Amino acid sequence: MAPRTITVLGGGVGNARFLLGLREYARSLPEPPDITAIVNVGDDMWLAGLRITPDLDTVMYALAGVNDVARGWGRVGDTERVSAELTAWGVGWPWFTLGDLDLGAHITRTSLLRDGLPLSAVVARMTARWPLGVRLVPSTDDEVETYVVTDDGELHFQEWWTRHRAALPARGFVSRGVSSSTAAPGVLEAIESADLVLLAPSNPIVSLGPVLEIPGVRDAVRRAPAPVVGLSPIIGGAVVRGMADQCLTAVGVETSALAVAQYLGARSAGGLLDGWLVDEVDAPAVPELEASGITARALPLWFRDPDSSAAIARAAVELLG
Repeated sequence: MAPRTITVLGGGVGNARFLLGLREYARSLPEPPDITAIVNVGDDMWLAGLRITPDLDTVMYALAGVNDVARGWGRVGDTERVSAELTAWGVGWPWFTLGDLDLGAHITRTSLLRDGLPLSAVVARMTARWPLGVRLVPSTDDEVETYVVTDDGELHFQEWWTRHRAALPARGFVSRGVSSSTAAPGVLEAIESADLVLLAPSNPIVSLGPVLEIPGVRDAVRRAPAPVVGLSPIIGGAVVRGMADQCLTAVGVETSALAVAQYLGARSAGGLLDGWLVDEVDAPAVPELEASGITARALPLWFRDPDSSAAIARAAVELLG
């Protein structure tokens, strides 16, 4: 029997691609499940007086079908006239480009926040513009931002990632504000009431990690009555997209599908995972994963088109079914 409710935890690009596949799979069912995506806010920041939420926007744009697939961020066909003007005025970060349509979203968000709405209410209002087929929820309404510890001090994650392309050796990651934060309304309930909890193939350190750091979230996943299945963001010892290998190295984790699963841990041993999907090239890791208490399966794990993406989502849903 297909689950009636599915909750997904993740970040931006990898999460968005998986959610597209999960939605495609869900639409093939006689009774599509309700899907809730709990999305990372650690990338968020204030820039030029605007509240920017990169991961939430990436997921929203992808599900709406208006994302720039080639770049992996922003709106397709966007222009950057306003961003050029901001640079001319010496405002913002010249290396962090904001598209004109994208700025419309940032202005809307900031206006609603200034009116007193919490981020979760803002996200609900903004995502109502399109029939996404997935309910998006920020991990917290509080401002929790990821900073990278380097030899020269701490940098906001976006400066380390976008400006320096993760070239500065990272010594660790800090979630500023996390200790005093609380999970956004509906987050813990979505985990506790789900028929299936999925960990998207997101960067385990700076995308999935900040979601789990919100007080109560990691414990909710551990205690969830539903199975917890994750998808490896590492294929054949290499990252699928981005620079997760630098993040893994910084916390002493090998860049491999096996090591990431071990980092998250088996629920039977106090970790988070009941199941783990790896790519075919990582099939040799399956016996060791099984021995550690994590049910594993190897299959093609590249999101190449709607059909392959839906097949991956189906495998995740059915792994422990």
